[in-house]
Amino acid sequence: MTDKTQVAETQHENAALLPPVDVIEDANGITLYADLPGVPKDKLSLQIEADTLTIEGDMLLNTPEDLKASHAEVGLPRYRRAFTLSKELDSEKVSAEFRDGVLKLRIPKAAHAQARKIAIQAA
Repeated sequence: MTDKTQVAETQHENAALLPPVDVIEDANGITLYADLPGVPKDKLSLQIEADTLTIEGDMLLNTPEDLKASHAEVGLPRYRRAFTLSKELDSEKVSAEFRDGVLKLRIPKAAHAQARKIAIQAA
């Protein structure tokens, strides 16, 4: 039997905020912008497993030790968001940039999903 207090603590430890994300699609692929304020680069994790992209980041909230917040808008120190990637995207060619708390991911379309011109032969 599991103690309900332990279950609640484990659920809180695994809980995370959903970062706001903008996804922009063009003819060559998608660009994803995720807002991750308070997350340093070394606490950011990107993973692609099968067709799932997972973004995780731990925030560093610098509150002086002798102060306690009387009101806090952010109660969880972690961001986590997962996306299912289309088979049209090439997950082997993902590029990532992280600057000023904004993650930019570029995922190009796979070669088989790219538009191509077909030459017409004269008969």
